[in-house]
Amino acid sequence: MRYLLVLLVTLLFSAPALSGQCPSLMKEVDSQMESADLDASTKAEVAKLRAKGESLHKEGKHGESERVLRQAIETIDAAVEQAAGT
Repeated sequence: MRYLLVLLVTLLFSAPALSGQCPSLMKEVDSQMESADLDASTKAEVAKLRAKGESLHKEGKHGESERVLRQAIETIDAAVEQAAGT
């Protein structure tokens, strides 16, 4: 019984900690979108990924949200590298 209580308390307090990455990733996407010179199609793709990531976050699907938001960041990074010619 004691172990079950410890497990439940641990799960209860770990959920908010795990969801903490999503908002910082959304801010990073927003910041990179403002500073990067992206073409219209890349901006649209990143905006779509960002919206999907936020939606997943609100649904409590934080793992999926992080994956989608990281994909948005990778898309921006790839576009910036391509524009720089590297």
